[in-house]
This record gives sequence, structure tokens and C-alpha cells, in this order.
Amino acid sequence: MQYDPIKKSLGNVFNRSVFLRKLFYRLLDWLLLRAWHIRKQLRLYSKIYSPVKILDAGSGFGQYTYRMSRLFPNAEILAVDLKQEQVDDCNRFFKEHGNNKVRFETGDLTQLNKTEEFELVLCVDVMEHIEEDEKVFSNMCRALKPGGWLLISTPSDRGGSDVKEEGESSFIEEHVRDGYNAGDIENKLRIAGFSHVEVNYSYGTPGKISWQLSMKYPILMLGKSKLFFIVLPFWYLLFFPFCLVLNYFDVQMKHNSGTGLVVKAVK
Repeated sequence: MQYDPIKKSLGNVFNRSVFLRKLFYRLLDWLLLRAWHIRKQLRLYSKIYSPVKILDAGSGFGQYTYRMSRLFPNAEILAVDLKQEQVDDCNRFFKEHGNNKVRFETGDLTQLNKTEEFELVLCVDVMEHIEEDEKVFSNMCRALKPGGWLLISTPSDRGGSDVKEEGESSFIEEHVRDGYNAGDIENKLRIAGFSHVEVNYSYGTPGKISWQLSMKYPILMLGKSKLFFIVLPFWYLLFFPFCLVLNYFDVQMKHNSGTGLVVKAVK
């Protein structure tokens, strides 16, 4: 399944005004389980630190940049993404929003050349798209100041990308790997220079059900025909409350296994 064209179509709908863009961010914040887990980690971080500079590594629609700009209003945020169109769109939104502490740039994380600039680096659902992951981990470690945090959300090898058996292809065709082994990503981060690495599973049983209802089936429908955009509001009207409950329990529970990983690494 090609995910990028569907994302682009959704973006075109919600980019028509600042109000719609904020509404889009709010919907993503509540609907996407990974956003719940990242929100939890950012809140824990905010109780201890007040970062001066933050890097959003692979910023996409900019929803996490927006959340961090609200949680850390005094911090300067650099958001980097490969897609020029996305970068221009996000810069336009934040300018209209009146936020001059956020800047979006086009960039390749394998070529990231920053040295001890940031206290916090966020990387959400990006590493499964990058072949040269060890190089990116090293670049992000170098970009952090000593004691800085790296937060990562990525699929695991326990069914991430909806791959259940060897030989199956990823549900999202843009993924270059189906998911990370918890021990493997920890080892790669330590080799990159991080002194402390904590890896936890997300998307346990509640999360897997929520993902199917909130993401997998709607994406499959939209992949069949754009006419399903008409059905989509009714679908979410029916399943959205149920997904919220499932997301809450997934974040509160400690999972022995799951299709996602939330990783915290400290330089």
C-alpha cells in the first residue's frame, strides 16, 4: 500500500486554513496511538528539562513540531524533512500562526551535520524508511548536547508494518524494514554513542486493535477509491470513541510485546 499519496490527499483537505490545520493536528493527536506515547514521554521530559533548541527529525505534517512548540514555547525548533512541498507548507502554516521560533528545512538525515546544538531530538515513524540507520543514529547523537535526549517511535519486529510471518511484505510499501528488534536498536544506539538507552514496546493488544480500526482499514478503503473520503467521517464517528479507550489503555499498560517501539536514548 502506497501511504504517501493518501497522506497528501488528507493534507490538501486540511491545509485550506489555519483553523482546519489545527483541527487536523488535534485529530492526529488523539487518533494516532504513537502520538499518545510520544505525548507521554514529552510530558515526562518537560517536568525535568526546559530545552533551548529542539530538532524534529523527519517532521512530516508538522504535528509533533506544533505540539512541542506549545509544550516548550521558549524553545527554538528546527524541523527537517525530505519533501520540499511539505517543508514549504509547514513554514507557511507556522508563519500564519505567528510562531517565529519554528523553522522547517529540507534535509536528509543521513547528511545531518550538526554538532552539540540540541537538548532534544524527536524522530517519529522515520527510521523504518531509512536504509542507512546507523549513520542517522550517529548523526543525531552528534547533534545532541551531552545529556541530551533522543525520542524515537518506530515499528517493532513483532508484527510492525503488519508483517506477521517471514516473507510477508510491509503494509506500508515505503518502509525499507518491517520493524526493529528491541535489542538490535538498543545496540545500534549504543554504538552510535548514547550512554543510556531504554526500549519499550507499544501497540500491545489494545493498540493493535485501535490501529486496525483507526488506520489500517480506512487506509485500505481510501486505497481502493477516493470515494471512501465520503464514508470516512461516518466510520470515525462510529469507531473513534472506542479507539480513544483502546489508546488510553495501551499507554497505561506495560507491554511484554507489541508491534511498536518507543525508544529513549540519552547522550
